[in-house]
Amino acid sequence: MRDEAAFAELFERHRGELRVHCYRMLGSYDEAEDLVQETFLRAWKNLPGFEGRSTVRAWLYRIATNACLDVLDGRARRVLPQDLSGPYDPDADLPPRTDIPWLQPFPDHLLDQPETAAEARETIELAFLAAIQHLPPRQRAVLILRDVLGWPARETAALLDASVASVNSALQRARATMREHLPERRTDWAPAAEPSHGERAVLRRYMAAVERADLAAVAALLAEDVRAAMPPFPMWYRGREAVMATLTTSWDPASPHYTGRFRLLPTRANGHPAAGVYLRGPGETAYAPAAISVLRVEDGRIAEMTAFHTPALFPAFALPATPPN
Repeated sequence: MRDEAAFAELFERHRGELRVHCYRMLGSYDEAEDLVQETFLRAWKNLPGFEGRSTVRAWLYRIATNACLDVLDGRARRVLPQDLSGPYDPDADLPPRTDIPWLQPFPDHLLDQPETAAEARETIELAFLAAIQHLPPRQRAVLILRDVLGWPARETAALLDASVASVNSALQRARATMREHLPERRTDWAPAAEPSHGERAVLRRYMAAVERADLAAVAALLAEDVRAAMPPFPMWYRGREAVMATLTTSWDPASPHYTGRFRLLPTRANGHPAAGVYLRGPGETAYAPAAISVLRVEDGRIAEMTAFHTPALFPAFALPATPPN
């Protein structure tokens, strides 16, 4: 029976987990949203052919996975600046923005749903997403279905129209590649749980220091070996000294590279404390969305900062168009 309203209601039960699945496959929140809608359209179109030999959930995952594989065919992997080169010289001029496929952050509030809560939060972590991008698309699908979602080899093979032997072989190769690209220390890539009280306290102090343009206060929050990146700018910096050198220049009103003043609002992304960053540039009178800044906190210090210059994602993070006064 082709009752579109009833089917839409059924589909909505799985929208959240399908969005996360597509995000893991693609590394892009925007594309994940598009692919979920594409999954709905394909499922509705092919509903007469659904014979009930699998669950509706498995059927939808099959459609979503194949839609993602279609998009990924022949496409370059999504990256972070660290994937492109070594750390940048803080005394060098800033390179231009680079329009290549960049990883995007994912709003944590969209993980706080029953259908996604049971999945390991570490597999939404940015380091995991960057590592999985090194896998060919079908290996990526196998790893997600088997190791993230916990699907049996036989069900995974059926979803991908493959043999169990080929799925097991692909999984072994995928696991080996992931070991090569994930950091050795688990604390470098996987949060154990939601941001802790201590992490949120570090975020609050960081936000206040940035809004005051207080360089000393920011420096006190950074780990000695902190890493900082700002995609789509292709450079990244390693070490407190390098990061502070760039901030000193960009926060100095007398510098030709002066950025302006900032306002920040707290949020969460990829299992980490984060902030929506609003910028008021030189000569401007209002603050505008500028970046989603994701922090990795370790031992009470900021070990990594990634400022995603994607203001179009502010609505997805439930951030307002302008910060409150």
